[in-house]
Parts: sequence; structure tokens; C-alpha cells
Amino acid sequence: MPKVTEEHRLARRAQIVAAARTCVIEEGFHKTTMADVIRESGLSAGAVYGYFKSKEEIVAAIAEDALSTIDELFQKILATEQAVTPLMALEAAINHVVAVAERPGGDVTRVAIQAWAEALRNPAIMATACDKYTVLRGNFEAVARRAQADGTVDPDVAPEYIAQVLLALIPGFVLQRLIIGDVTPDTYLAGARALFRS
Repeated sequence: MPKVTEEHRLARRAQIVAAARTCVIEEGFHKTTMADVIRESGLSAGAVYGYFKSKEEIVAAIAEDALSTIDELFQKILATEQAVTPLMALEAAINHVVAVAERPGGDVTRVAIQAWAEALRNPAIMATACDKYTVLRGNFEAVARRAQADGTVDPDVAPEYIAQVLLALIPGFVLQRLIIGDVTPDTYLAGARALFRS
């Protein structure tokens, strides 16, 4: 029997995650079943269950995939020699969220909202969300520390407090964008700039 390459395994996993994302976006988390994901993926049940034992594992993988790209964004932000303010990092994060949401395959922020709600009932999804958001908040904290060292942010405020506020602004943007529909990165960031300068 031929060996399955790591590249093949990653492609199959991505195929299943994309199928699940489509199902959750179209039908919602609770209505989506493993049978739906199997049908959408075009793979056998054995192939899908070989990668994921449950719908919760797939939702965690969707979150992991979506949020890992923001980790890469912050690695680039923090690797630069240029001065970076918390507002600049927020702008980059908000624009990144929209870029990821507008990729082919459906708006992953719709899945995020459902995962936030499900996390309150499901410890596995809560653990994944907590891990990813802790990393994201840590990235904002690193930006705040750097801005304090540069003299652009008050050094008397704990950088973790600044990070808590910056992280909270992202779900607020996502919720307004999806539910109210009148918020854009330009309008949201104009408000943030005015607020941070006051």
C-alpha cells in the first residue's frame, strides 16, 4: 500500500475543514451534522473520521486555521524595526479580519460568532478559544510594551491592561459588521483613532 505523504494529509484535512466551514456558515453550528460535513467534503465517512472524531474537533480546527493567520500577522508586525503603536496593530488586525472573512469559502467570522456561543457550553471549544485569544492578547501586550519603550504609550499603565482593551475591540467590530452591517474598517478605525487621541 502506498504511503500517504504529509502534504496529502494536510490537503485532506484542509478539505474537511473547508467543507465544515461551508456547512456551518450555511446551516449554523447546531444544525450541521458530521453527515453534512462528509457529504460536503466528498470524502468517505472513514476518511473524515480519520481526521476528526467530532464536529467540535472540526470547529476547533476552523478556529485554529482562522486565528493562526493573525499570529503570522503579529510575527511580521513585531519583527519590524519601525515604531509600532497599539493603534497601528489594531488597524492591521481589523484589516486582516476582513481580508480573511472575504476569502473564498465563506465568511469565517460567521463561524467565530457561533463558536463563541458554543464555547460557553462546550469545554473543548472554550479551551481552543481561550488558547488562541490568549496568544492574540499576548501579541497586543508585546506591541504595548514596545510602544511604552518608544515613549508613545503611557508607561504607567500595565501593558496587559492595554492588551485587554485592544483584544475586546476585535469581537466588537465583528459583531457590528455581521449583525448591524453598517460598520467598515474605515469607519471603525476612524472612531478608534479619535478615541485614542482624546
